Amino acid sequence: MTTKQPLIQIHSTDNVWIALENLGKGQSVDLGEHTLFLKEDIGRGHKVAIRTILIGENVVKYGFPIGRAVAQIESGTLVHSHNVKTNLDGELSYSYQPHSSSFKHVSESEIPTFLGFKRENGDVGVRNEIWIINTVGCINKVSENLAKIANKMFSADNFDGVHHFAHPYGCSQLGDDLVYTQKILSNLIHHPNAGGVVVLGLGCENNYIDLFKEEIGAYNPNRVKFLSVQEVDDEMEVGLDLISSIFDYVTSFHREEVPVSKLKIGLKCGGSDGLSGITANPLVGSFSDKLISFNGSTVLTEVPEMFGAETILMERAQDKETFDEIVHLVNDFKQYFIRYDQPVYENPSPGNKEGGITTLEEKSLGCVQKGGFAPVIDVIPYGTRIKKQGLTLLQGPGNDLVSVTALAASGCQIVLFTTGRGTPFGGPTPTIKISSNTTLFERKKNWIDFNAGTLVEGNSMEQGTNEFFDYILDVASGTKHANNETFGFKEIAIFKDGVTM
Repeated sequence: MTTKQPLIQIHSTDNVWIALENLGKGQSVDLGEHTLFLKEDIGRGHKVAIRTILIGENVVKYGFPIGRAVAQIESGTLVHSHNVKTNLDGELSYSYQPHSSSFKHVSESEIPTFLGFKRENGDVGVRNEIWIINTVGCINKVSENLAKIANKMFSADNFDGVHHFAHPYGCSQLGDDLVYTQKILSNLIHHPNAGGVVVLGLGCENNYIDLFKEEIGAYNPNRVKFLSVQEVDDEMEVGLDLISSIFDYVTSFHREEVPVSKLKIGLKCGGSDGLSGITANPLVGSFSDKLISFNGSTVLTEVPEMFGAETILMERAQDKETFDEIVHLVNDFKQYFIRYDQPVYENPSPGNKEGGITTLEEKSLGCVQKGGFAPVIDVIPYGTRIKKQGLTLLQGPGNDLVSVTALAASGCQIVLFTTGRGTPFGGPTPTIKISSNTTLFERKKNWIDFNAGTLVEGNSMEQGTNEFFDYILDVASGTKHANNETFGFKEIAIFKDGVTM
């Protein structure tokens, strides 16, 4: 990557460069080999043609085509949705063409540690909380009030509070929708950040407690308690008694030194801009590679934001079986769009486009960088927990709330969330917001946790990765907290694809 302020070229074959600041018409920029004269204003994160691009010619960014010109694009002019269209169309056929991997793991003696909570089943939590999981949305406010009162009653140095997660489901659901709800809620019950759980049911819902227990499977009765609120006179009194009964169990856990190989980290982006694929996403990818080299685990989701860059992941499949699973992952999600007669490749949102992203290829090529360069070792369905160490692909949509929840439910103790535009949202676990640009970091101090914008301001990727890795270990050890924790932004959303009665 060559940096020449105020424009940046990502790959030597690119015919567009990216503005690192707002540039004005008439401004000249030294590109080294020649001087570029801007014929119109170019916003930060947007693309400018460095030579004439003819109609039908590919626009190239990251060294890959991101679409084709539908009008002649003159040197020094804006390259965006008014003159570029996607090359993607329909389902694609893929062939197994693995690339040899030089990815290396370090020796056991070199693996660093953090301070976590060892659970009885071998999992490790980065928080020690009590979670209230309600089986149905009718009792969201009961859960909320229980959590409010309990947080005033129970405290300890090794206790991180009582939390509830409102959702609208659990009743009037049929087929896969009810299954999705049960799987996500069940996996949250098993999450290692929860030292104890109170499962709150109403009593007449589809997802009633006895049925839900079949999905939950084996559990420790000292850790998980159940309450059907229709069956008691005072649900608040009984609920607080249950929280009290597991508080001693929860506070019997203390932080102790554990290897970072126990970390499972979710990878997510939202509100991407033209710099996301240059700063924040590559930084997260570099972090992912470093963690995996220490035998840790990362999980990449948002399948629609793999469209157009999926072959990069397929070439990294550890074997033919994994390659086939990636193909099914991608094509099955395309069929989901087609089934509802929706365009498959019109993904970039209005915010993405305002930030400089033009086509789905461009967005996807930036998004998949969060997965670094490690081999893909597994592909898992929505609502499933991580089974292997390394890089896993998780079936899920691009929607921020749904995908972050799915990452948490898969067992991720922390989710990394890159953004070029910002959002206050946080999932059930620490949700670390990484800004693609310094302006966002400085504007939204209550939202953004880490600034990747320094990567185009003189900070090297190695330096940024080391700083970010140390920061995440501090979060995992409890010496630092994500803004979503500090300000109480802990929410869930569950995928829906069917009829509501």
